[in-house]
Amino acid sequence: MSTSRVSTPGLVVVDRDGVINYDRSDFVKTVDEWQPLPGSLEGLALLTEAGFTIAVASNQSGLGRGLFDLATLEAIHEKMRIAVEALGGRIELVAYCPHRPDEHCLCRKPLPGLMLTIADELSLPLARSPCIGDSERDIIAAREAGARPILVLTGNGEQARSAIDENGGIEVFPDLLAAARALVEEVEIAC
Repeated sequence: MSTSRVSTPGLVVVDRDGVINYDRSDFVKTVDEWQPLPGSLEGLALLTEAGFTIAVASNQSGLGRGLFDLATLEAIHEKMRIAVEALGGRIELVAYCPHRPDEHCLCRKPLPGLMLTIADELSLPLARSPCIGDSERDIIAAREAGARPILVLTGNGEQARSAIDENGGIEVFPDLLAAARALVEEVEIAC
């Protein structure tokens, strides 16, 4: 397996549902339904403290399906940001695709549109930047964007692991906290 190691902190792109918070088969539709996974907020705080710029990239087709409105989605993201900030972390940008799968947009993962938007808005390179997700579409989007795909086994991670070619250079961690610790350790070793 070949991987590109992080020598200095830069951009880290993180999926939301199944990585930061519990995923739901019926979508996270309310602020109360958004509940962080154990250790995920601490992982984001560790990345922030190490100097990484954190962005979230999330497919949110529930918006396009009419399951919640934009104000609710923004309130969910505000709850997430406040929870991360309470531990010393910071989410610089939340980018989301509101489209349904049948709309064939360019921003819905597995296409790299969200990743490219993040890189453009933050003026940071995606090349070799860690992209942490729990699904095959997260891994494909990261690869398509030239980033460094990292799979976590929370959310849909176990199912994705079996679908992804194990010789494809994908790093796998139990959860976001473990991935964050590994990335921070890389930076510390490089210094």
